Amino acid sequence: MANETTVVHVTHEAAMKIGGIGAVLHGFFTCQAYLDAVERSIIIGPLFSPEEPVQSKLGEDGEVLYSSADGLAKTWYSQKFEEIENYYHTNIVYGGRTFTDSQSGISSSPEVLLIDVRNMNPEPINDFKRSLYEQFGICSDLYENVWEYEQYVRLAPAAIAALKAIGAADDSTVIISHEYMGMPTALAAIIEPACNFKTVFHAHEVAPMRRIVEKHPGHDTMFYNVIRQERDNGLYVNDVFGDQSFYFKYPLVEASRHCDARFAVGDYTAEELRFLGPEFKTAEIDIVYNGIPAHEISLNEKLNSKGKLQKYCENLLGYKPDFVFTHVTRLVQSKGLWRDLQILYNIENQFRELNKTAVMFLLSTETAQRPLCAIETMESAYSWPIAHREGMPDLTGGEAEFYALVQKFNARSRNIKVIYINQFGFEQKYCGRKMPEDMEFMDIRKGSDVEFGLSIYEPFGISQLEPLSFGGICVVSSVCGCAGFFNEVADDKNSKNVIIADYTNLKNNGYYADIENPLEIGRSHRREVEDHISEKVSTEIIRRLPKTKPQVTKMIQSGYSLAKQMSWEVVVKKHLLKGMHRILYQQPTNAY
Repeated sequence: MANETTVVHVTHEAAMKIGGIGAVLHGFFTCQAYLDAVERSIIIGPLFSPEEPVQSKLGEDGEVLYSSADGLAKTWYSQKFEEIENYYHTNIVYGGRTFTDSQSGISSSPEVLLIDVRNMNPEPINDFKRSLYEQFGICSDLYENVWEYEQYVRLAPAAIAALKAIGAADDSTVIISHEYMGMPTALAAIIEPACNFKTVFHAHEVAPMRRIVEKHPGHDTMFYNVIRQERDNGLYVNDVFGDQSFYFKYPLVEASRHCDARFAVGDYTAEELRFLGPEFKTAEIDIVYNGIPAHEISLNEKLNSKGKLQKYCENLLGYKPDFVFTHVTRLVQSKGLWRDLQILYNIENQFRELNKTAVMFLLSTETAQRPLCAIETMESAYSWPIAHREGMPDLTGGEAEFYALVQKFNARSRNIKVIYINQFGFEQKYCGRKMPEDMEFMDIRKGSDVEFGLSIYEPFGISQLEPLSFGGICVVSSVCGCAGFFNEVADDKNSKNVIIADYTNLKNNGYYADIENPLEIGRSHRREVEDHISEKVSTEIIRRLPKTKPQVTKMIQSGYSLAKQMSWEVVVKKHLLKGMHRILYQQPTNAY
């Protein structure tokens, strides 16, 4: 792919990293293969915090060159920006953000365009909404009261105008819609008669499918069996689960059939896209996995980090565990955290016979980082994080609900205890004085013996595999996109470093193999399958746990070897650039 290519990334994470898309952007912008192939990268998104000081509008690694609201104009584009602002009644922020990989030292500074969509001129926006209906059948009037929808529709026409203003609107410009948020801009690019933009929908999930999986009591056990059966019957999501158009994300995701290409971060995500409708059945859908970190460490580094975690457990609970289990994740239903506890119950029973102990550090929260003063108060008042209390600054509603499960487990368990840490960060300055002073966040990655990630819906799951190159055992569900990537690169699918738990294969699990309608799979059916899988996975974990230093060394070596094959360099070279090359230099095959 020629390096005159311009790639525009449209996302809600334009100014700061919030979640998975931010991690993907960081992976791209610190990947040499990407930088060699792409001459110019631009990130576009709404201006979420217009009242922030100008120096903060693009984050701590950003440099603002233009901000009309702040009277700053240090770019040749100022006059053209002013014309756009006058027409759309908006404010524009333009500058750059620097992304650096601390391991490789690779750094780049893509351009950033933020547009204030709060009080825009309704006339051009309504014209655009009319075009969305006439050309793509999208009825914006159904969703105008949903700000998540409205703000990205408002963003689109001004974003295209801004790209033209900065000279980023020629035949070699590719606009990537990261999730539904960028689809209005991609559709505006398709409509634009003066430019020959190429457009890509990058599916980091398929939002209507996530919603179904999370809300149905059968979760993944039900849903993916339904897909397999109904796809063979020629039925699609609206046929099986009812008309999804009430959900504002559905028409935008469904409109991705009009793009030149669709990228899916995992094999199941691609299946979900094909389940949207018959137009997707033969559409080009490229699997573009996410990359994972690949850092090489020594045995001593591994043991040093594990020692800090063991010391932290000793400071909190008075014992030094033989093994350290971890789960670092968001506190949302899709992560399936109850499955962690199901497996731990089984390991506990076997550990009693083996006279072994473990601790589980489970890091997850629903809210922003709590100030250290609050942590220290809770720590001294009631021994946080061993104990928790409902209400801020401690447990939110969802955290309290999960902590009840943790309390039940700890009351019944003797050889394994779960320490629930509802706080961002994993250093003493964030987590209190019981934590070793030299603890760093990477210690929970390096020192972990087992990382859990048994999600019911997980398009990829970078976090689940982060301990891989440090010799940790990564336990993931089969619906995680990272499981598909592992299966692609692993010579030995039984590698000791990864355990894949399949909660969807009813036949092999011995449950409901003859069920005629998978829609009948409910909570009780799913729980029976989960109980069966928990027993199998717990036995596998115990079998694979390294017991000697040579065994730990071997796990580090094999984990690092796998991680190198799943790096961002591999993803970009093998998957991303292949799809980009096709739409730039070959005849695209739209789903429409």
